[in-house]
Amino acid sequence: MISKNTICLWYDGAALEAATFYAATFPDSAVGAVHRAPGDYPAGQHGDVLTVEFTVMGIPCLGLNGGPGIKHSEAFSFQVATDDQAETDRLWNAIIDHGGQPSECGWCKDKWGLSWQITPRALTAAFTDPDRVAAKRAFDAMMTMQKIDIAAIEAARRGD
Repeated sequence: MISKNTICLWYDGAALEAATFYAATFPDSAVGAVHRAPGDYPAGQHGDVLTVEFTVMGIPCLGLNGGPGIKHSEAFSFQVATDDQAETDRLWNAIIDHGGQPSECGWCKDKWGLSWQITPRALTAAFTDPDRVAAKRAFDAMMTMQKIDIAAIEAARRGD
């Protein structure tokens, strides 16, 4: 059964590949129903995969093979809260090593152009530190990073 509110993500023929990657990479993720086109359409033919129902970390999604006309942008991203450096590294590296590209401040894009924020909980704690000077030091440290280095964030927060 389709959720009342589902995120629809547009792909150029790779919805099933993307959903399968997400299901293998992120916890509480799975590929559900795969729907094939009942007839020809602008981006494909009868029998091609048209849509894929999947979840990413419990969030219901629908992958639509709509063709090359629409590209993902940074205006939409998945923000993944990680518990430690090992989880941060695992998720970041999975995206980058699977054809993705790094960006700044914990952001990266997967091979299909979808943006991800791999955000350690320690970073969020540093930004919300009641000591605003400590929060600023952590923020300034983050601004120099691609993948977040938790030890460096914590050291900056402490003023080391």
